[in-house]
Amino acid sequence: MPPAAAFTRDQLTQALRDVGLAVGDVVFVHLSLDAIGMPDGCSTPQEAYEMLFDGLREVVGDEGTILVPTYTFSFCAQEDFDQQETPTRGGPWSPTTGFLEYARRLPGAVRSGDPIHSVVGHGPRAIELLSMLPPTCFGVDSVHDRLRRAGGKICLIGLGLEEATFRHHTEEMAGVPFRFKKLFTGQVRNGTAQYKEGWVYSVRILAAEGFPDGRPLEQAAREAGVCRAARMGSGEILAVDAPAYHDFVLQALASDPWYSARGPAGDPVALEAARVGTQHHDVTLPPNASMSQMIDALWRLPRHIVSDGYDAALGALSTQLPMTIHEYPTGTECWSWIVPEKWTCHEACLETLDGQRLFSVEDHPLHVVSYSLPFEGEVSRDELMAHLHVHPRVDDAIPFIFKYYERDWGLCCSRVLRDTLTAERYRVVIRTSFSYGTLKVGQVVVPGQRDECVILCAHLCHPAMVNDDLSGVVVGMDVMRALRARGNLRYTYRLLIVPETIGSVAWLSHNEALIPRMKGGLFLEMLGLDTSHALQLSFTGTSAIDGAFARALMARDPANWATGFRTLMGNDERQFNAPGVRVPMLSLTRMLPPSHPMHPYREYHSSHDTPAITVPARLEDSRETVLQMIEAFERTVIPVNRFPGELFCSRYGIHVDPYTNPEGSRAFFDMLSLIDGTRSVDDIAFACGISTDAVMRTIGELRRHGVVDA
Repeated sequence: MPPAAAFTRDQLTQALRDVGLAVGDVVFVHLSLDAIGMPDGCSTPQEAYEMLFDGLREVVGDEGTILVPTYTFSFCAQEDFDQQETPTRGGPWSPTTGFLEYARRLPGAVRSGDPIHSVVGHGPRAIELLSMLPPTCFGVDSVHDRLRRAGGKICLIGLGLEEATFRHHTEEMAGVPFRFKKLFTGQVRNGTAQYKEGWVYSVRILAAEGFPDGRPLEQAAREAGVCRAARMGSGEILAVDAPAYHDFVLQALASDPWYSARGPAGDPVALEAARVGTQHHDVTLPPNASMSQMIDALWRLPRHIVSDGYDAALGALSTQLPMTIHEYPTGTECWSWIVPEKWTCHEACLETLDGQRLFSVEDHPLHVVSYSLPFEGEVSRDELMAHLHVHPRVDDAIPFIFKYYERDWGLCCSRVLRDTLTAERYRVVIRTSFSYGTLKVGQVVVPGQRDECVILCAHLCHPAMVNDDLSGVVVGMDVMRALRARGNLRYTYRLLIVPETIGSVAWLSHNEALIPRMKGGLFLEMLGLDTSHALQLSFTGTSAIDGAFARALMARDPANWATGFRTLMGNDERQFNAPGVRVPMLSLTRMLPPSHPMHPYREYHSSHDTPAITVPARLEDSRETVLQMIEAFERTVIPVNRFPGELFCSRYGIHVDPYTNPEGSRAFFDMLSLIDGTRSVDDIAFACGISTDAVMRTIGELRRHGVVDA
């Protein structure tokens, strides 16, 4: 190999000008010293970095701004990020990152707070471009988005155009199929301040086809004149204008969405399944399976929120009723939420150093933290204890622990077993895979006379547990069977079978047009326990469905009880009652009251939540209770005003003299003010202190004049 060709400061500045850099530019610089060789007169990398930076500064002038990547990938590596101190990944002596570290350490450097892809800047626009960023590496208003909107340039010294990370911003904007948004969390330090943050990084699928390959783009950009080149030293300097390059890449991706990946094109879910493997669960249900049969077949499955076990359970349930399965791909934004990756656990166990297996996920699915990171190696007892979880109150139970958005590894066992672990060191094996998949929501619809609907909801996740919340799922299924058989319903009924929280958010965010037609709903959970029903009211607690459901529940059994919103548990009813949605969804459970030391029940979130503590008669009673609540709401009359504003009564000959009948006049106008489509006749009667019959007579008169529908 011939010796590297040296270059002078003048040759550097001329080459920079030849590729289009000028005074006042905002320029994002990538550099590799190895590729271009050592500058003339420089004997150390430090001297070379100083000469290169000074040459850049000379070309763009004091009016220009130089941006340099100082990527750390801290959150990806489960490390804290210190905005001032965390070094660039690779360190100060790497030929590729040494210049980046030099720029980071220069006086006056401004560094962005991105804990994955931080950038430092020097110049008058550095603060504007790098401060107050939203938590996204490549999304809207990221550094790269700001660079494009500022008309900036990208300069690569000794590197190919494929090394410019700006391309990933364009790929995210284009929605390429081989990338998806992933949330990373961790701690950020900035001076004396320390705080927790989440940051969204558009990562690639790990299948070989998704590997980045920007070489075809570079070749095409050179041929089109978008990419300018100049020889220098042993290599080249390249430059592109960020807006022009963005448009060029967008056009290429429009013709072939896989243009900047290795390819060939394929279904990302299938490609990832081929990489990770698929866990097959042989689950079959007889036609018209009973609630107990559904529980027996499904309860042991590893039903994590996006997993083969969950999919197998939902697939089996779909054989029982006409069901639409909605799929939301990994990385999909659902309002402020992001659909997580599919998680697969291949193996998880704890062993002594001589190979004795102490427990394994093969013994019970709860022995591994749901969504645990992979980990394999020897650990001290102290480190093991920091990652080994036990149930807070049941000594011989394995707890259910999940870390869907907190990246960490972990195992679970009984407290009894943990207390026997006295050796100094142990071997941990956790083989898990994160992959691109689809979150699934099952929907069963029983149509009524109206498009207005009532939502029943239950979550199917929680591996190897029954009452939380497989019991709610099977009761919901049996309720829908009964409604299908009944027919002649006023309202349409929808059963949603979801992964907890994220499933409801995903479905709601993709069905916003339905929200105004939702009269209310009922979340079903923990219905196989041998306790009375507890009804948690909606956010307001005053809707027509609140009143109808509460009256029906108490009429069925006075031992049942009701309480206010978020005073029992917090589940998917939160998403329906949330701001911007405000669908009055109640929740029906069987649990011990919050004052009880075992609230909600002793076996909650543990391996003891099995069919053994599930009473079939309680499931049947819950089904009948829900049906009676629905029947009460079906009979409920909810008057709706046809005109905004206070009614002009004289126009319709309606008059209650306030002088001769002041109480009647006040009650009449009180009624009018409450007729807005949210209250039933019973609710209005109660609020006004008059009989239901009296309200119905008035409603009848108003309906005769066409000013109220009921």
